[in-house]
Amino acid sequence: MSIAVADLSIRDVVNDQLVHAVYQPIVDLDSGRLVGMEALARGPSGSALESPAALFSAARAAGSERELDWMCRAAAIRGALEAGLPREVRLFINAEPSAFTIARPAAFDDIVHDGARQLSIVVEVTERELTANPAALIGALNHIRSLGFGIAIDDVGADPSSLAFLPFIEPDVIKLDMSMVHRPMDATVAAVAAAVSADAERRGSIVLAEGIESAEHHRRAIVLGASLGQGWLFGRPGPLRAERSWHQPSPAAGNQRPIKHIAETPWSLVTDSPRRRRTTKALLMPMSHHLEQAAIHNDHGAVVLASFQHARYFTPNTVDRYTRLSSRCNFVAALGAEMTEQPAPGVRGASLPDWHPLCGEWSVVVIGPHYAGALIARENDGPATDMDRSFDYVVTHDRGLVIAAARTLMQYITTPVGARPLSA
Repeated sequence: MSIAVADLSIRDVVNDQLVHAVYQPIVDLDSGRLVGMEALARGPSGSALESPAALFSAARAAGSERELDWMCRAAAIRGALEAGLPREVRLFINAEPSAFTIARPAAFDDIVHDGARQLSIVVEVTERELTANPAALIGALNHIRSLGFGIAIDDVGADPSSLAFLPFIEPDVIKLDMSMVHRPMDATVAAVAAAVSADAERRGSIVLAEGIESAEHHRRAIVLGASLGQGWLFGRPGPLRAERSWHQPSPAAGNQRPIKHIAETPWSLVTDSPRRRRTTKALLMPMSHHLEQAAIHNDHGAVVLASFQHARYFTPNTVDRYTRLSSRCNFVAALGAEMTEQPAPGVRGASLPDWHPLCGEWSVVVIGPHYAGALIARENDGPATDMDRSFDYVVTHDRGLVIAAARTLMQYITTPVGARPLSA
């Protein structure tokens, strides 16, 4: 290398692919057996770009973030292959999910294909990526699963919003933020742990605690419901040695979830329901308001998704109600023909073409860590004043059905104009 390490620029790093990965072990908390390795990106040792924060900050400023992201992913896979990491030991990598749906540099094709074939890869995401562009992330997650990779959601507990988004990401592994084992065991920590455990139990996800540095942290992690752990107590990040004697891992690391079909609209999920009934909008309004109030009183905040057919039904009174919702909930969105990008302060809007089948439906869907409820309705033909309009409807608290209905709406919510895309 002709340039001193201290003088390396981000362009030098990218052009010469001067990134490498270090790996931190993930163990079964009961047996201590190795079940995974998390790959962490590093720049050239001894340079100002060695830390991942400095590395990606420089790449972002230079417009090279996407290229660097692929380079780090390839370095993680290459190191695992060279060390002979067995398929039974999962490789956790941090990556922007949207990067998997765009063309990758041809130089990385072979290493990515080899990794998909020879390794068990788990891609870590955060709820931040879902709030940025829900439709893109849901599509990206399905694509990642089609490659045979698993999904982990990172930093759960650091921000209550991560709990509300578990049903949309449907992770194979739930990673508790290190603050969960470091802070005192109080009512807030217990409530988060209960919500995580309930979600994991419903779907068979695995709970992993990060930041375990002592025997006390180890005990806390188990109380919090974790079966896997990661932290300095088990090993600091370092090179993955090819001569390592791999332990036979526990089978408890979780399997990738099958790709789930997302229905076109909420009504398509209940059209044959025996609970289907018919009434007027006036009589359904109290049920809609009840669901909105349930969202406000949810302990950890909720996700509220509503379709209003057309923006004209998002009235000034509705604006007031949804403004209050947005101040208490983690994510609120409203869909309909001619809906603006922000129909109320803090509310994400999604405009639909007037021919879209969703424009004939009225739905209010609420998902929280412990609460799920939905009003799903479809308008019947016939002239009527607004409050006398006739709807077939179903009100449900079946969590699986409510989640499926929420996912139908979330798939239409894209990045607002002017917003920073996921992988930008």
